[in-house]
Amino acid sequence: MLNSLSHGVKISITRSINTAFEQYMAKIMWDEESYDPQDFIKEWRHYIQHKASWYNQIDEELKTDPSFHEELAQKINEVVEKTFAEEPTADQIQTVDALQEELGTNYDYSCKAEARFFIDFLKNSIKKKSNS
Repeated sequence: MLNSLSHGVKISITRSINTAFEQYMAKIMWDEESYDPQDFIKEWRHYIQHKASWYNQIDEELKTDPSFHEELAQKINEVVEKTFAEEPTADQIQTVDALQEELGTNYDYSCKAEARFFIDFLKNSIKKKSNS
């Protein structure tokens, strides 16, 4: 079913999973112990219903088909696994290390998306600190 969708819709589905996942993980500060798959699915559903253009491009019959939901669950797992598998770049590692040294923090991170989050988080922490 998922394969019968247009290439553009399939790409949009993948992007929506990725975006919603990264937003959810940011909310929990990338704390894997706090990760709750049900909470993430709620977050993703909200995202696709309010922000994803592809959701309105597929018909209601498909949206309610259990097979389609199984395929989406598999796709979600694939996207999440791929996100965690992408190692941070050397530049990201260097940047996070420098920011953490400046702030005296020691956050662990293991993937590119998590490193990106901590770079933004730490830069914002420095801005707040300098504005105080």
